[in-house]
Amino acid sequence: MPRPNPMTLPNPASDKAFDHTVDARLADEAATATLAGAIAAALVPGTSIHLSGDLGAGKTRFARALLEALGHQGRVKSPTFTLVEPYNLPNFDLYHFDFYRFSSDDEWREAGFDEYFSGRAVTLVEWPEMGGAGLPAPDLRIRLDPDPDDDGARRVRLQARGPRGLACLKAARAAGCFSSA
Repeated sequence: MPRPNPMTLPNPASDKAFDHTVDARLADEAATATLAGAIAAALVPGTSIHLSGDLGAGKTRFARALLEALGHQGRVKSPTFTLVEPYNLPNFDLYHFDFYRFSSDDEWREAGFDEYFSGRAVTLVEWPEMGGAGLPAPDLRIRLDPDPDDDGARRVRLQARGPRGLACLKAARAAGCFSSA
């Protein structure tokens, strides 16, 4: 069976569900790390972030910077093959998922991952498009894309819904993370 194209799969949360959208440019990896650090400061248990973008767009780099900002000092690896990497942090647990290898809409639930979305931890999901329509909507959706006009820069779209997502957006704005897109 051919692998589904994530660009043609329905997104677990439509754009209509989001209260606020910000488009910005991140000049380099340091700007990506600054954004991740600002968002990390606003995270509370129950926050869910969906992280999208093509291969090499910077999703795992963002995840590493987020975890470092939260105080994790060990190795941060992509969960592409393990599907989930757990992190026991001082203020909460964080579960980093990568659904790139999923091939059916409900595979994440069949794997028992729905229990991780109970509200007691922070969830960070790379490739949420592969999770299917049953994946819970995030508080914050982040889309990273290489900037076609500047090698090394990225375009980012942040879409927030609800108080937890809006708190992340406010923290990023307060940290000066948004330059014009």
